[in-house]
Amino acid sequence: MSNPDQNVGTTIHDFNAINFVGAENLPREGMQSRRLHEPEQLISSIDPITGRDIDDLAGHPYLVDGNITMYFETEATRQAYIDEPTDHPFPLVDNPYDEGIDEG
Repeated sequence: MSNPDQNVGTTIHDFNAINFVGAENLPREGMQSRRLHEPEQLISSIDPITGRDIDDLAGHPYLVDGNITMYFETEATRQAYIDEPTDHPFPLVDNPYDEGIDEG
């Protein structure tokens, strides 16, 4: 039987030590996973024009832009997405008063 007072006053872990290492890395932790932060390919099954979810992607038009593949319900919605201007879709109202109020 051990004496419960035997370890009183002894340091088991000195967390303030200069060379303290909490744990060693596991082999799988040698390099950060790219899958968590930078997926190689994203697939969007929601038509960006209509906002509807497409259940069966086979046969639907799509557009690949970098690492994202966007699917569309019809060729017309795909073309509407392509024709949309890359800048703001409508002109902003001019603010004639210089009061520091944001335009928008």
